[in-house]
Amino acid sequence: MNIVADENLAFTDYFFADLADIQHHAGRTLTQQNLTQTQALLVRSVTQVNAALLEGTPVEFVASATIGTDHLDIPYLEQHGITWANAAGCNAQAVAEYVITALLKLKPELIDANDEFCLGIVGLGNVGTRLAAMAKLLGWKVFGCDPLVQRDQIEQVDLETLLQQANAVSLHVPMVKTGQHPTYHLINAERLAQLAPETILINSSRGAVIAEQDLMADIRQTQRQVVLDVFEHEPMISQELLDLVTLVTPHIAGYSLEGKARGTQMIYEAFCKKYQLEINKDFRTQLPACEPFFQALDLKQALVKHLSEIYDIQQDDANLRACVVDGWVHQPAFDALRKNYPLRREWAAHGGPQA
Repeated sequence: MNIVADENLAFTDYFFADLADIQHHAGRTLTQQNLTQTQALLVRSVTQVNAALLEGTPVEFVASATIGTDHLDIPYLEQHGITWANAAGCNAQAVAEYVITALLKLKPELIDANDEFCLGIVGLGNVGTRLAAMAKLLGWKVFGCDPLVQRDQIEQVDLETLLQQANAVSLHVPMVKTGQHPTYHLINAERLAQLAPETILINSSRGAVIAEQDLMADIRQTQRQVVLDVFEHEPMISQELLDLVTLVTPHIAGYSLEGKARGTQMIYEAFCKKYQLEINKDFRTQLPACEPFFQALDLKQALVKHLSEIYDIQQDDANLRACVVDGWVHQPAFDALRKNYPLRREWAAHGGPQA
């Protein structure tokens, strides 16, 4: 059994080394020639898995250690009898904590705002529901919008109401271009106009959920505070856009050590199911201990005192801006930021809560 794995996957050797021969490759430059002797392919969202990559190869199992699947040509995989799996929810906790960290970085006073602050969450899947739960721990009011699900614990409203009434809007939808509820350019000029100028906008889902040119025009007009972890034309990111956006990060919202490890665990379990192997490994045995920042402090006290130690989002912003060359983010530098991303732990590792 031969496995080709994205070199940036966490704990790949721990999970798979005794099950198969593993070759590690850069996911963005993976080619058909790399797969001529490969039965199982393990990827992230930077690899487009389609006929161009797989035609004529012996690949029979594809797994992505990500929530999203828009980089997988699922009809092709299913038509050719190739088993596929993803890691839905693997980094949901990390993304929820990222959003709260960004909001508290922009407005530290929100720690004591309680229900005077309303967070609007668009998309109530794994990430959106966890974010809602964490926001409620801070006492914030939460509106949710998702035409596909009904969450009893979240007050759901239509998108127009959410955009008009929320103090911050956070996007957590998949990329969908067809059907009854497309999300491509969901946030366009018309919907941006429904936001009050002081409403914060955060996107850590998929870049093209926001129409980039419309967003840039809106920021110029309103001076809106915006947080972007994803970009419509990623990794082609212009300095013009970065100069307008308040906080930018290199598609790392879900990059906690737990989120990465959990994603690999989930595709390991799918691999074991495919090949009828015993599941006998747990990523939690591989994680180092952390400073107990939440010990003897309540949630708000701990966040005020230690949040920048848990996750310094301003450093991620500075690192991405430093990648600009001749008006554009340098793609190898962007990829290097993600490949060499420093250790980041979820709040629970420090004794804090999780949803």
